[in-house]
Amino acid sequence: MVYDSVLDAIGRTPLVRLGRLWPGPGAILAKLDFLNPGGSKKDRIALRMIEEAEAAGHLSPGQTVVELTSGNTGTGLAIVCAVRGYPFVAVISRGNSEERAQMMAALGAEVVLVDQRSGGHSGHVTGEDLALVEEATQRLTDERGAFRADQFHLPGNANAHEHGTGAELWDQSGGSIDVFCEFVGTGGTFVGVARALKARNPDVKCFVIEPEGAAALAGKEIVNPDHRIQGGGYTMGHLEGVEPDLVDGLVEISDQRAIEMARRLATEEGIFAGFSSGACVAAASQLLSTEYQGATAAVVLADSGMKYLSTDLWSDPR
Repeated sequence: MVYDSVLDAIGRTPLVRLGRLWPGPGAILAKLDFLNPGGSKKDRIALRMIEEAEAAGHLSPGQTVVELTSGNTGTGLAIVCAVRGYPFVAVISRGNSEERAQMMAALGAEVVLVDQRSGGHSGHVTGEDLALVEEATQRLTDERGAFRADQFHLPGNANAHEHGTGAELWDQSGGSIDVFCEFVGTGGTFVGVARALKARNPDVKCFVIEPEGAAALAGKEIVNPDHRIQGGGYTMGHLEGVEPDLVDGLVEISDQRAIEMARRLATEEGIFAGFSSGACVAAASQLLSTEYQGATAAVVLADSGMKYLSTDLWSDPR
């Protein structure tokens, strides 16, 4: 098959049984969404948000698109905007890995780097840092008369995962999924996939993953705002898009467990993924070791380990 553009290559990513890392009982099924063209699951939402904006008349030909990003959504939007002919401005905290900003710039995006809060340090993006990025994003949107591809609020985020990721998971697994767990950033992947799975089997249990010591959605005291798991855990106590009825439980995963599992994915399964992927597999293994023994758990591996080569995920032996 020959595609008309790289956008046609988004989605339909493979589902792999992690039989070496988790030989049983039960099974962990990992959806390799880092094999999307931009190297992450966020390509899906970038395409969906732009398509929905075009269909609704909210985005004019040649209009600038602006969005805050930790790097993955921005990369997806850079790809979609390049093909569709929209200038794109990515607004990102300096706390995110350098590779992300470099990749977006290489894809033609204008990258605006926002300094972290006083005392912040690279590799650790907090809710305070994100608030500074949001402020800069709103200002640029107004100044440029731009369309804001707002991943925290636009329905295209969850829609992409409901009609894409979640539906694919069910079909690829033959409807065998008992448990789904997801590290939450915007909440779009969790909500979309949970909707899709529960619509097909209401008994599927769906779990939100948060960093240990930064479990704001669980209502716990924040003692580790500088956790190392990039792409989420921003210590915001309320995510507007997360639908409480979809949440069957919350799992906390430590930095070290997430890092250990990401490294095991690489050395035991040959799967080179990022921090949050390690957190997801760690949570799945924890659930299958306790109340869900013998069950089949599904996870989405959000992005590639290539985006973290400059971080302590690979360079720090701790």
